[in-house]
Amino acid sequence: MRIDISGLTKTYKGRVPALDGLDLIVPTGMFGLLGANGAGKTTLMRILAGLLRPTAGKIRIGEYDVTARAGRLAVQRVLGYLPQDLGVYPDLTAREFLDYIALLKGINDRSARRRRVGELLDVVALTADADRRLRGYSGGMRRRVGIAQALLADPRLLIVDEPTAGLDPEERIRFRTLLSQLSGQRTVLLSTHIVDDVAQTCRELAVLASGRLVFRGTVEDLTRRADRRVWTLITPGPAPAEGTIVSALPDEGGMPPRDTSPRCAPRSPARTSRPGRARCAR
Repeated sequence: MRIDISGLTKTYKGRVPALDGLDLIVPTGMFGLLGANGAGKTTLMRILAGLLRPTAGKIRIGEYDVTARAGRLAVQRVLGYLPQDLGVYPDLTAREFLDYIALLKGINDRSARRRRVGELLDVVALTADADRRLRGYSGGMRRRVGIAQALLADPRLLIVDEPTAGLDPEERIRFRTLLSQLSGQRTVLLSTHIVDDVAQTCRELAVLASGRLVFRGTVEDLTRRADRRVWTLITPGPAPAEGTIVSALPDEGGMPPRDTSPRCAPRSPARTSRPGRARCAR
């Protein structure tokens, strides 16, 4: 299902614009939505899912107008949604939880419901753990239960918000592979602030900043924009005076690993005089 967004604005109390005149087209297939925390990604996801009303603008998902009540209801019938924080019932097993959600989604035939739950437990590789209580599940396993509940009604549109946040590397890879497999005949909108998740799963993406669209194109286009702006620098002395440190790695000389720093500028002799490898961006 193609998504057409035109002039979308959402302003919260206090006149804080979470989305500011957003124009965006999302085609069928896997599409990435990238941006820092607070960029407006979750607000957009919630509006598309019909959980929030926009302040202004137009949205069409397939043939439906999401700004109208009838359109929102029609979209929700073909929508699978995995929010950033999925609430589960910890005393239910995964099988019981999915059976309950299937009832809420209108799958009333008991045998059909059991069959669908069994199929999805297999899809998300949880069949062996299906009868364990959810309180004993890891974060990655709960996210897979979340994907299963989003797929119960075989949706044409799947929206996933920060699906790999807090997962270990192995679970992240497993989750990305699963999302890629699901995108064949449906639209999958993946919202994240983790660049690698989009790079590994999406051919096209959009980047939001302060509620506005700052980039729309392919992963290759975004990579080309970084040309001559990001580089690896090996230095025995202080970090450069300009630019922003994206990451720093230890080298043979023993530079301590560091997270992102505000500027590629000397902090103190103890932290910048050792040799190491720093990746910087202008």
